[in-house]
Amino acid sequence: MTSCVRANGIRRRSLLATATALPVSTGLIRQPLAQTEADPLPSWNDGTAKRSILGFVGRVTKRETPDFVPPTERIAVFDNDGTLWPEDPLPFQLAYALYTLKQMTAKNQSLRKDPMVQAALKGDMAALLAGPHHDGLLRIVALTHAGMTTEQFKSQVESWLANARHPRYDKPYDQLTYQPMQEVLGHLRANGFKTFIVSGGGADFMRVWSERVYGIPPEQVVGSAARTKYELRPSGPVLIKTLNFLFVDDKGGKPVGIHEFIGRRPIAAFGNSDGDKEMLEYVTIDNPRPSFGLIVHHTDSRREYAYDANPKSTGKLVEALRAAPRRGWVVMDMAQDWNRVFSFPL
Repeated sequence: MTSCVRANGIRRRSLLATATALPVSTGLIRQPLAQTEADPLPSWNDGTAKRSILGFVGRVTKRETPDFVPPTERIAVFDNDGTLWPEDPLPFQLAYALYTLKQMTAKNQSLRKDPMVQAALKGDMAALLAGPHHDGLLRIVALTHAGMTTEQFKSQVESWLANARHPRYDKPYDQLTYQPMQEVLGHLRANGFKTFIVSGGGADFMRVWSERVYGIPPEQVVGSAARTKYELRPSGPVLIKTLNFLFVDDKGGKPVGIHEFIGRRPIAAFGNSDGDKEMLEYVTIDNPRPSFGLIVHHTDSRREYAYDANPKSTGKLVEALRAAPRRGWVVMDMAQDWNRVFSFPL
């Protein structure tokens, strides 16, 4: 695999060609990091992926060089599910929706007549994800996410996070962030980057916990969303969640969301699936600034999950993986590149 960045829209530099001498903000890496300075990415094994990240950050933050990017333009975007935390066997938001649906059907048995509700309760992901727009899944989201105030929704998500446990790790879902990616977020911010989540997950769902979990404030979260309506009630003003005019922040929707909600073209993008391909393209192809793209490849069935073409639910990685060598995107191997996955030992 080759890996390149484009500088000034004209020339490309191979990250692999300089893999043993990638610049960081204080100089060149010509020996193991432990011998030169504190390692900002200790959960990453020394290799192409780690050196590529450090090298890119070093180049764009080095003043009086052609690759220098002013801090105002240092924008990095991250997919969430499968990139910052797991999405197998189910995306965490879907786990929340199914939990909420079970609570709803226990109180209202008539909901069980809905074929999509039946599919959800049986765990029939194929039925929920069928069709180009995943109509079954949207039906479940409509039932569990709409028709309430934003504060009510926030309270329900917080309650679920406080009580739910992941079926494999028996940990709260918000403790299952990838430690290596947390280090990338921290290293970027320490070098003047502004970090954004750009995810197919619901914006309101992620904004409940993104600042506490990732240090990413709610205004830096771009996600799928529907129209919210305003009402003045006797108790005061409220915002009501609907499912009207749904914007799905996936595939081609991601560059659109970046343009509409961020307003600057990022110079770094991190994803893990074909749903992130268009975002990676938008960030790295003909970018007038040096740019960087990375794909998290799930290869570790022992500590996490191993999949690409055949995930259990979402997160299929075929087209983006095929395009990576041609586009110069780094494909990191979870089993090889990470010496730990989570903050806790496995």
